[in-house]
Amino acid sequence: MTALQIPTLTTERLLLRGPQESDFETIHAFMGSPRSAFVGGPVLDRFATWRAFLAVLGHWALRDYGFFTLEHRDTGKLVGRVGVVCHEMWPEPELGWHLFEGFEGQGYAYEAAVAVRDWAHDSLQLGPLISLIMPENTRSITLAERLGATYEKDIELLGYMGRVYRHPLGTGGTA
Repeated sequence: MTALQIPTLTTERLLLRGPQESDFETIHAFMGSPRSAFVGGPVLDRFATWRAFLAVLGHWALRDYGFFTLEHRDTGKLVGRVGVVCHEMWPEPELGWHLFEGFEGQGYAYEAAVAVRDWAHDSLQLGPLISLIMPENTRSITLAERLGATYEKDIELLGYMGRVYRHPLGTGGTA
């Protein structure tokens, strides 16, 4: 059996690493909360969350990219997840993010998204990436625009209407 080769990225405040089994309780709590509404939740069924948790690893195994777990470098606390996914029904690779309770509004998603976007371009030659965002998810729209993404079109996906935001290529982002 071959171990997954998930890279580790670092930013000023964060360690972006592959998922670990010890992350599950934090992710289960997030998925059961209203904060998960724009990423398929809330999900209260523990086994459904477990399957979704394993799907993150499967994405890395099949595509050589996926969601990174964000760990605060100073405290070791889990901040959220940011990564690139391209599920079977997705039109192309997507840069996505979500933060756990208590970490929003501090620039963590921006910091991690810039690092992941640049890694996907530099290491995998992916991009320009998209973000698929529901129109009522105004915080994610604001972040996408802060990252330099622009609205491209509306899309129906999994029975929901969403917006496609196109990210720029290149290193760094707008402050």
